[in-house]
Amino acid sequence: MPGTPFGTVHLDVPPVTSGLGVGSLVAGITSIMISFLVICIGVVGGGTGGGAWAAGAFAVLGSLTGAGAVVAGLLGVRQIRRPAAPPAVRFTGRGVAIAGISCGGAGLLLCLSGLGLALLLTLA
Repeated sequence: MPGTPFGTVHLDVPPVTSGLGVGSLVAGITSIMISFLVICIGVVGGGTGGGAWAAGAFAVLGSLTGAGAVVAGLLGVRQIRRPAAPPAVRFTGRGVAIAGISCGGAGLLLCLSGLGLALLLTLA
């Protein structure tokens, strides 16, 4: 403060990778792995009635995981884009958050297409 014997010190805080972005990427990769399980169960058990039920149960799990990855990735991008004053923590990891959004969306679409394939093979 000018004119006083006191001074203000701003410590430099290093940027931190966004936890929402990393969580989004992990959930997106998990959604893709579950979608491959949905497709495998749907193809193998497609001739019987139980394959579609099992694929449907895993498709719900994969769809929820994929949707969660997309939402967490969007929140992570928003957190990273938000400006911060100098003493506050700055977040990085925009690419990680965008990769999580992409993986979550791909897992969501693969789960739904795997469920459709399982239902198609069951009805055929």
